[in-house]
Amino acid sequence: MNRQASGDAERLDELESRLAFQDDLIESLNEVVARQDREIAMLVKRVADLSDRVEQIASDAPVASGDGHELPPHY
Repeated sequence: MNRQASGDAERLDELESRLAFQDDLIESLNEVVARQDREIAMLVKRVADLSDRVEQIASDAPVASGDGHELPPHY
């Protein structure tokens, strides 16, 4: 094998190695993004549920009248 062919083979090996590494990295990043997407969807649902709960509690709470300095019922 001549010197040119040897250099080309080394460059090709290097490129194939880098491509394999990049494929692995892309797959790993894809898994992270998919997991984060599931977590974000779950968190959005939890925030919506909590918001609904707060609204329900607020609508069920008695409305205060006056300036907010009323005596509690046991006085």
